[in-house]
Amino acid sequence: MFRTHLAIAVGTATAVTAALVAGPASAQPSAQSAVEPLAAAAAGADALVASRPSYLHASSLDTFQRHAAISSAGHSFVPFTRSYKGLAVKGGDLVVQTDASGNAVYTSVAQTSAIGDLAVTPKITDAAALAIAKKQLTSVTGVEGAKLVVVAGEGKAARLAWDATVKGTGADGVSRLTVSVDALTGQVLGTQEHVLNAAGTGTGWVYGAVSLTTTQSGSSYLLQDPSHTTIRAQNATGNATFSGTDNVWGNGVGTNRETGGVDAFYVAQKQYAMLSSWLGRNGQNGSGGAWPIRIGLNQQNAYYDGTQVQIGKNTAGNWIASADVVGHELGHGIDDNTPGGISARGTQEFVADTFGAATEWYINSPADPPDYLVGEEVNLVGSGPIRNMYNPSALGHSNCYSSSTPNAEVHAAAGPGNHWFYLLAQGTSGNGQPASSTCNSTTITGLGIQNAIKILYNGMLLKTSASSYLKYRVWTLQAAKTLFPGSCTQFNTVKAAWAAVSVPAQSGEPTC
Repeated sequence: MFRTHLAIAVGTATAVTAALVAGPASAQPSAQSAVEPLAAAAAGADALVASRPSYLHASSLDTFQRHAAISSAGHSFVPFTRSYKGLAVKGGDLVVQTDASGNAVYTSVAQTSAIGDLAVTPKITDAAALAIAKKQLTSVTGVEGAKLVVVAGEGKAARLAWDATVKGTGADGVSRLTVSVDALTGQVLGTQEHVLNAAGTGTGWVYGAVSLTTTQSGSSYLLQDPSHTTIRAQNATGNATFSGTDNVWGNGVGTNRETGGVDAFYVAQKQYAMLSSWLGRNGQNGSGGAWPIRIGLNQQNAYYDGTQVQIGKNTAGNWIASADVVGHELGHGIDDNTPGGISARGTQEFVADTFGAATEWYINSPADPPDYLVGEEVNLVGSGPIRNMYNPSALGHSNCYSSSTPNAEVHAAAGPGNHWFYLLAQGTSGNGQPASSTCNSTTITGLGIQNAIKILYNGMLLKTSASSYLKYRVWTLQAAKTLFPGSCTQFNTVKAAWAAVSVPAQSGEPTC
């Protein structure tokens, strides 16, 4: 349940090339007090990138494209993508963090070496690349096309490739797959799965009677947010938004699709409020909206694929639209729409789980009391929760990070990250939740879930396509420094929680 996907760049790209005035890495605009903060951030980030410090690993043929900055806690996070001879560079992205005056304070870079001199004329055609991509699926229902790119994998020599995207069915079910095919040899360099699994009134199966902000359309009503119209609940058969004449929704029966829509819509609206209140984020997509949530997937599953959330059912036929499922899938969308795109190397599912947990705690419903179990209310296959954040090993997942974690099945790989988040939020005593042991026999006092999700989210704003558990340690330490500049308590708790799940210290990581 809950599968994985790659980044879709956000914002409007603005070219930043060597033609910009170059200077030392520290050169920044000097008088920004009257300048709007995001404009100051853009100017500061542009100046840094134009100066081409060595850690960008930029060749003379690289150009950089700035995307929309994201503001949080008085800082701005300015993402850039890279092109080489006019081709997009996968793995060439970076993020510049600036303070309120536009001064660069931290830079996160995915690429580890310069591309050098790479020929960009393919020897195989896009059609041949698509044929290779199709072979990666069990069955194919559609082809989106192929584009020529440069793949600059971390620690690897750059390769010219076709990024070919196909849709259909794979080994794990519904698939929308981008396959990177070497444009010279036809070798498959890698794949990226885009399918990420697992005021009217309404009566949901999970949440019971709830208040909903709906949209009036003539004499009818829609299960659609009037202010954020991309937040809507739909019947997966035909993708029609649920509608009615009385603005009363659902009947409380779990097998009823509209009832599932009530639960899902309620969770989406509450998560939107949580993102604003706790994180200062403007919606799940960062631009005031989200994606339609469609009820009717005939599987014990749920997924996000970059365009929608599909909600399936449990083995009893009830639609699984609880906060830790819907919140998790929308969490994949949040991950997708922060710098670097969907988290990689075994981190994507733990990141989504934290947003599901935070949404459940924000809702604080007696019908679904907040906890750190995933799927306990929907009882997917009749055996209770599917993941346990305070003791992942209780459900067969590792509590502790090891070198094998990045290559583990993605849900199993979530164990160390979920454990870290629980320790960061609740500590080893549990603070009213279950106690949680550590991998190094230490004791930790938690910071509360609101601070925990703030630290993770602000770490995500430094995310690049080279994300990993090791990078998340670095990014969340930097986030703690940004969020709590007058205290080392939070920083030290983040550090202790990573050590407690065996994620080791990294060279050059922040200090406090």
